[in-house]
Amino acid sequence: MTDTTICPACVGLPEGQLEKAASNGTSQIVLSLPGIHCVACINGVERALRAMDGVANARVNLSMKRVTVGTNQPIAPEELIDRLELAGFEARVLDTSLLGAEADDYGRGLMTRLAVSGFANMNIMLLSVAVWSGAVGATMHLFHWITAIIAIPTLLYAAQPFFNSGWRSLKVGRLNMDVPISLAIILASGISLYETIYGGHHSYFDAAVTLTFFLLIGRYLDHRSRKAAASAAAQLSALEVPRVMRLRDGVRQMVDFADLAIGDLVQVLPGGRIPVDGQVIEGSSEIDRSLLTGESRLSNASAGTAVTAGEVNMTGPLTIRATTVGAETTLRKMVTMVDEAEAVRNRYTAVADQAAALYAPIVHLLALAAFGGWMLYSGDVRLSLNIAVAVLIITCPCAMGLAVPAVSTTAAGRLFRAGLLVKDGTALERLAEVDTVVFDKTGTLTMPAAGRDALNAEALSVALALTQNATHPVSQAIAASLDGVTPAVLSDHQEHAGKGLSAIYQGQHVRLGSGAWFGAGNGTYIQIGDQPAQKITLRSELRDGAEALVRAWQEAGLEVHLVSGDHADETAKIASALGIAHWQADTKPADKIAYIDDLTTKGAKVLMVGDGLNDTGALAAAYASVSPATAADASRAASDIVLLNDSLTPLIELPLVARAALKRIRENFAISTVYNVIAVPIALAGFATPLIASIAMSASSITVLLNALRLKGKL
Repeated sequence: MTDTTICPACVGLPEGQLEKAASNGTSQIVLSLPGIHCVACINGVERALRAMDGVANARVNLSMKRVTVGTNQPIAPEELIDRLELAGFEARVLDTSLLGAEADDYGRGLMTRLAVSGFANMNIMLLSVAVWSGAVGATMHLFHWITAIIAIPTLLYAAQPFFNSGWRSLKVGRLNMDVPISLAIILASGISLYETIYGGHHSYFDAAVTLTFFLLIGRYLDHRSRKAAASAAAQLSALEVPRVMRLRDGVRQMVDFADLAIGDLVQVLPGGRIPVDGQVIEGSSEIDRSLLTGESRLSNASAGTAVTAGEVNMTGPLTIRATTVGAETTLRKMVTMVDEAEAVRNRYTAVADQAAALYAPIVHLLALAAFGGWMLYSGDVRLSLNIAVAVLIITCPCAMGLAVPAVSTTAAGRLFRAGLLVKDGTALERLAEVDTVVFDKTGTLTMPAAGRDALNAEALSVALALTQNATHPVSQAIAASLDGVTPAVLSDHQEHAGKGLSAIYQGQHVRLGSGAWFGAGNGTYIQIGDQPAQKITLRSELRDGAEALVRAWQEAGLEVHLVSGDHADETAKIASALGIAHWQADTKPADKIAYIDDLTTKGAKVLMVGDGLNDTGALAAAYASVSPATAADASRAASDIVLLNDSLTPLIELPLVARAALKRIRENFAISTVYNVIAVPIALAGFATPLIASIAMSASSITVLLNALRLKGKL
């Protein structure tokens, strides 16, 4: 398919639409469709596949450029690919299992439990108000039974996350926050059921359900803040080509990547990712090496050129002799580096976890002391147990459990409105401690741009029309630089492998492409009809907000570094323009990780800001990390924060919000501590029933939430 025009039907299709699984069929195969661009493509792909024997259904996702095929008998992916190629569609095998995409069953379960406990709590409170208002005798006893009928099934279902977590902790011989929470819920419910059966005056089902409801709020907020995180190593692994075209004794054969051996010949078609490290034996093309260098400029490849796994063949077919395969390829080594870096950073201990290690044993000791002391004093098991439960509830870490997620969610909401997505639950805590920043250059501080001064108005208009729907990095840079230009009306769009683009404009042939195509030197040219070819200069421009960001972060006390895969002259030029004293050029992925490790060894807490696949290891190795939304999938997965805007300006307040958030978290722990210092002696002295303890616990939780909401105002 060479026509790069976009049809009207493509406009307005939902970008976030997800492909649905085939409605029938016993198994599924997912294929990537890099060339589709309109509804006609969708219909053509689905029609071609559904006509095959054994295919139950096929559904195309246009925005993700993939098709999910449901089959009811064994079919090799190559059969599907061959059928699509006969129909005129390029297709590739997509190994989605490595991406770990799965439904958020845990999150949905928390939300359902939260809804159930909230609904039950409202009804129990209505009954409790009647009891508090003076209901006595048979009426009070009936209300206690109705409350029990509502509360017990609710607690058995809604409190499962705490019961399960507490039990898992006890089985390995340690305590966590969920152990005292579970004990408080179980004992409060048990005493309430005893009081209800034997006609007592008090039941505390309302306290148990209220406690569960508040804690589920905190648990869900914490889960939501962590859900966006994904393994960058898994994202990088998904770049590995699962099936490759091997040439042996003149025969082409599609084989598994694991079956390749050193010395094998591999054929890589245009648009395909190179599966092995090796040397080009036959063919000429342009190679996208941004995986290793981060630079968008393409490299020429011909016989004798060394290539590495993960690079993308852009324009012509290549035959490559493998020199390394399997675990020894550059891409697999990068996966290993990223995996190791993630493991190091994941050992970070959150503030809440540190508090839990101290808090849980103290709570149990206090409750046990209360029970033992009152048993010695009164000899009344019922009274002693009531006081012990009151101590458990009043010291229950509800406020402490809300301290972090309430602040994190409020801060994340403020940053999201500014154009920043917080992906990791501990990101803000780590960002608040950062003292050093390492920037990547291309795609982060700079963007590729095309010069327009040397072109006349007609050439600008034609250039935009030719490049606005093209996928080549140079074409995208040209189109992005022509803001405000009205595109010309063209017809008969053509893409010429290894050369460039052509079309018909007002009856004339127009071309845009490499200098070799025009018989000129290096560079990119455009020609309209018989007019002389005009050269389009390509350069790097500072990204919007780059100067303000670097200056603001330096004023905030952060030491700024620049590390780039570009050559020294260009890197030095950008460093000078931004006032960055520390910089390093010509760096490979391993060099960037080593640079960050060196800073870390010297005591620095490093924030890495980058966008390329070559930055993935550095992003994972850093104490905290940021990448733009335009970054590679693996880079975004490795990052704690994703910048959603084109401008870097929203990043200016990031360290300020992070520091304010950490301050609020510590304030919330202080509030919880002060509350316990006041409330615990009251409970130990027997002046707080489980109901009063529940009210006090709720008040402390609300105080913590209100303190977190202060982050919405002035920092």
